[in-house]
Amino acid sequence: MSVKLPEQTLAWGRSRSCIRELAEYAARRKAEIGAENVFDFSLGNPSVPAPDCVNEAIAELLTLDSVSLHGYTTAAGLLSLREAIAQNLNERFDARMSAYRLYVTCGAAAALAISLRAVLLPGDEVVVLAPFFPEYRVFAEASGGALKVVPPREGDFQLDETAFAAALSEKTKAVIVNSPNNPSGVVLSRGSLERMAEILRAHAGKTGSLPFLICDEPYRELVYGGVEVPYVPALYENTMVCYSFSKSMSIPGERIGYIALGADMPDWQEVYVSVMGAGRALGYVNPPSLFQRVAERCIGRIADVSQYRENRDLLCSSLRAVGFECIEPQGAFYLFMRSPEPDAMAFSERAKRHELMLVPGDDFGCPGYVRIAYCVPASQIERSRGALALLAREYGL
Repeated sequence: MSVKLPEQTLAWGRSRSCIRELAEYAARRKAEIGAENVFDFSLGNPSVPAPDCVNEAIAELLTLDSVSLHGYTTAAGLLSLREAIAQNLNERFDARMSAYRLYVTCGAAAALAISLRAVLLPGDEVVVLAPFFPEYRVFAEASGGALKVVPPREGDFQLDETAFAAALSEKTKAVIVNSPNNPSGVVLSRGSLERMAEILRAHAGKTGSLPFLICDEPYRELVYGGVEVPYVPALYENTMVCYSFSKSMSIPGERIGYIALGADMPDWQEVYVSVMGAGRALGYVNPPSLFQRVAERCIGRIADVSQYRENRDLLCSSLRAVGFECIEPQGAFYLFMRSPEPDAMAFSERAKRHELMLVPGDDFGCPGYVRIAYCVPASQIERSRGALALLAREYGL
C-alpha cells in the first residue's frame, strides 16, 4: 500500500536548492578537514553583528510581562510597529505610507509568497529578470502562476527593454524585481526602472490590465559608493514592496519583514484584503511577537556593513588578478562571476576539488555564471587566493 501525494510538492521537494546542497557539502568538508581549509562562499548569511540596539531591545523586552510579551498580535502585525515603519518610509522617501497599507510578515520569503497568492489567478504569468532568486519559481507555481524569465542586458545586467517588452502578454499579472540583486549585486538604475514603468503602462493600454510590480528589497540598505536605490512606488503606481529586516539588521534567522502597498496603487483596499486572506490561507499570521517589538524599537538602525564593501573590493581584486571575469557588485553581498567554461555546474564541481564552494548560476536563470557570497570573514577571502589561482591555472587563465 502506498500513499498518494501531490506531484507538485514532490517535485519541489526533490529539486533541492543548489545553494543549500552546496552549503551542506561544505559543512561535511569542514568537519572532515577543518573549517579553515574550506572556502565556503555558498550561503548569504550576514557575517556582521546586529546593531547594539537589537540585543538591548531584547534585554529590555524580557523584563516585561511574559504573557503579554509572547502573546499573539493582530494578524497584520502590531499597529505600533506598522506606524513606526510608515513613519520611517515617509521620512526617507516621502512615501505617503500609512500603517493600514502595511502587513507584517515572517521575512521577505513570506511577503513574496503572500503577495503572489494575493494577486495571481490560475494561469497568470509572473515575469522575472534574470538573474533571480530561485524560490520565485516555487512561490509563483504554488499560487497557480507560471514564471517567465527575461534575460539580462549583457555587460551591466540592467534592464533589456526589448526583451522585457517582448515577455509581457495578456497573461502577465505581476513582475518581480530584486534590487540590489541576489545573486549579482547589481542595483537597477532609475533609468531602467522608469523605462520599465513606461513599458508596463503601455502594456496596460493595450490589454486593459496594469500588472503589479513586486519589489523584493531585503538588501535595500546594503549599497556601496552612494549608489541610489530608487523607491519604486514613486515611479510606478501598482507597486507592492516586500521587505525584510534580515540583512539590514543582521537578524536573518528571526524572520521579520513586511508588505507595503504603494500610495498610488489602484484599488489598494481590495488588494490589502486579499493580502490578509492570502496570509491566512498560507498560515502566515502573527509573525514572532518578540521580534515585532524588537523591530519597532530598532527602526532605522543598520548593521555596520562597511566590512562587506572591504570584502567586495578584496574579492574582486583577487579574482581579476588570476584572470577571472566578474561584475562588480553595487550592493548586497554577492558577486556574479563568469564561468571559464559554458557549463557552470561542471565549473562548480571542479572548484570543489580546491575546497571552493561557488554556486552555479543555472537555477538563477543565468547559465555560465557562478555566485560568490562574500558575507564571510575577510581572512577566508585571503586564504582562498591560492585555491583560486590553482583553479584559474586549470583553465589556462
